[in-house]
Amino acid sequence: MIKKLFKNTGTHLFLIAVSFLSLFPFIWLISTALKGTDENIFEYPPVFIPKHITFVNFIETWKKIPFLIYFFNSFLVASFTVILNLILSSLAAYPLARMEFKGKNFIFCLILSTIMIPFQAIMLPVYLIVLKLHLVDSYGYTTGYLGLILPFAVNAFGIFLMRQAFLSVPKEMEEAAFIDGCSIFNIWLKILLPMTSPTLAVLAVFTFIGSWGEFLWPSILLTNKALYTLPVGVNDLQGMFSANWRYIAAGSIISIIPIIVFFLFMQKYIVSGQNEGAVKG
Repeated sequence: MIKKLFKNTGTHLFLIAVSFLSLFPFIWLISTALKGTDENIFEYPPVFIPKHITFVNFIETWKKIPFLIYFFNSFLVASFTVILNLILSSLAAYPLARMEFKGKNFIFCLILSTIMIPFQAIMLPVYLIVLKLHLVDSYGYTTGYLGLILPFAVNAFGIFLMRQAFLSVPKEMEEAAFIDGCSIFNIWLKILLPMTSPTLAVLAVFTFIGSWGEFLWPSILLTNKALYTLPVGVNDLQGMFSANWRYIAAGSIISIIPIIVFFLFMQKYIVSGQNEGAVKG
């Protein structure tokens, strides 16, 4: 009993240490945002608790950049990216999970192999395609949004996750629906999607977080400040020769609040969805 107690204590201490290391950047970010100009944010050893807590940095940051416009842009891009991922990933996953055709496994492996290719490796050809299709902000607001959304409308991870979820649904349910006259599309829409809703929620969370925090692609594609997303807008706080790190920290905290809220709202689906997607391989 004592041996088991000490074993669990060591495990818990290790997990607490790892959690602290993971939270360290966020804690330092909050500490920096709450410090006034009379405190050194780069002192060593670092001081996490400010001597005088102030919210002036948040107020001044809100005044310096149009947060509401950037919020709207990020929300619009992230929302449509999530919707397209849920639709296209589930549509692509359905035949890979349920239909039999020649080369199915090869196609699935080919799709999975794209996970190993970083976006930076294909960024230039994607940019040229977007440019040729006139999906940049210089051709209008709508095309600017499309240029941000369409390159991330579907990905291999989403297809894999939905395929695994569809495999966990008993085939007997589809067969019964088919006998009752239900079409393949209605089976996908009215049976498979409701039964895999936790996995859809997990995919929505991952896609939303990835889209909301995307910085590289919008910073390359956008030239019109009215279309800036939050990460690009917050980066605008940094000057050419100097940077007010207190303002940048405050702006970063404001920008990640929607991610935290969305995650807390959807967290009850994450564990059940991941477990469901891992039933079969």
